[in-house]
Amino acid sequence: MDNDKKFESVYSSKVRAGKRRTYFFDVRQTKGEDYYITMTESTKRFDGNGYERHKIFLYKEDFNRFLSSLEDTINHVKTELMPDFDYELYERRQQEWEEKLAAEAEEAKNNPVPEESEVTESAEAETTEPAESSEPEAPVETEDKPADEEDISW
Repeated sequence: MDNDKKFESVYSSKVRAGKRRTYFFDVRQTKGEDYYITMTESTKRFDGNGYERHKIFLYKEDFNRFLSSLEDTINHVKTELMPDFDYELYERRQQEWEEKLAAEAEEAKNNPVPEESEVTESAEAETTEPAESSEPEAPVETEDKPADEEDISW
């Protein structure tokens, strides 16, 4: 068998967690036609030069104990340590962000960007001498804001 077959991914899912972190869950097949899971946390570096990756390999004999312990740990945090926290907040934000992206994509599809020749012609048609005003123009204020989590795509 080919050496690449050793790490062949047969299933994959991804969870975006904020603007810098993504979790990948991959089912991989071994040469012996066995399966295991890799969980990868990928974090964008602060300096912007690539990503840091941390992997966990989970084998079939540990699936049930791992899942049970993970559920117990999460439930402990949710019920004992932070019972008043709104854990669905992040799911709602993600859903709103995905809906916004879909609406923007639909808007872009329905209103395509005009071709360059159309832009030039319309710009020439709109070019006129502005009427002089006795009032001075107010300065335009711009505010440099950091990129919002929703503005960043991976």
